[in-house]
Amino acid sequence: MSFLTRATVLIGLGAISLACGSDDGPAQGSGGSGGSAAGAGGSDPGSGGASGAAMGGLPPIGIDGGGNGGVGAIPGNGDGGPYMLPPGFTKTNLGGYKLGDPFTGDAPPNTGSGGSATGCGTTILGVVRDFKGIDEPEGHPDFQAFDGKGPTLGMVSADLGADSKPAYTGICEATYDRALCKYQQQSTSAANFLQWYNYAENVNKPYIVYLSLEPNNGVYTFHSDFFFPLDNAGWGNFGKAQDKKEHNFNFTTEVHTEFKYNGGEKFTFIGDDDVWVFVNKKLAVDLGGLHPPETGAILLDERAAELGLVVGNTYALDLFHAERHTNASNFRVDSNLQFTNCGKVVPDTPR
Repeated sequence: MSFLTRATVLIGLGAISLACGSDDGPAQGSGGSGGSAAGAGGSDPGSGGASGAAMGGLPPIGIDGGGNGGVGAIPGNGDGGPYMLPPGFTKTNLGGYKLGDPFTGDAPPNTGSGGSATGCGTTILGVVRDFKGIDEPEGHPDFQAFDGKGPTLGMVSADLGADSKPAYTGICEATYDRALCKYQQQSTSAANFLQWYNYAENVNKPYIVYLSLEPNNGVYTFHSDFFFPLDNAGWGNFGKAQDKKEHNFNFTTEVHTEFKYNGGEKFTFIGDDDVWVFVNKKLAVDLGGLHPPETGAILLDERAAELGLVVGNTYALDLFHAERHTNASNFRVDSNLQFTNCGKVVPDTPR
């Protein structure tokens, strides 16, 4: 999707951007020191830490600024030195990512407590789930299926579900209200939507993913114009080079973490296809549906009353993304949040 239409939604946090672009180079960088983070039967190194000077005075992504390891935490550079991408990570425009271990709903990965930010360094843990598109054998009916020219608001409820997953409204199914769904159908059913962020046998294949954020002019940034963490994994790549589908498209991304609200935090999102961000379990960014790149930005101070935020307290941040159509996949996060949790895996809804 190559359109550059933008719609700004004020909220507050950092910046996430998904748009169309070119390939990143091969994995680069050397690892920071520290312990390991347990995945599903394996361990992965975290990213290097960054000193306050290297970030222009910005406090480190982990609450203590270190990278001293910890149970279930992803370590950083223990000596507080400059940012360095750890081995095994794919280098992106800024920062990098690494695909972790696969798992199923019946056997979630052992990521420990996920608790102390003392071991986060600059790496956050999430989950990606691979799907087949509708143009593939036994493909999912919500992927590679629809189109749109702008966000479709209201596809999920304003409050995060009790299961810490988005609550589906079903407003843009086959029978839809044109006033609410001006880009026509965007999804098929509640049962199919439930599979976007929950394990379903023979439907999706979930993996742990690690995102390493790089200090960047006062914020932390993960930026990839070539975000295909599931290439040659999951259901595998599909299509041919001439139709730009030789990569593994059609996947979702899910991140659950927590941050301490100090005042002054901000968040901006630019990208295409569905993104929902919940702050304190309340919908703060609503960019649902298939669409060209769109912008959502949050200034937490301006939304504090609406989101129920009080300076000094700790709140949940829950992000849900879906890459549902070819022909490119870009992902960017800029954040000055002070994370108190390195990311955790939320139990799936029983299927």
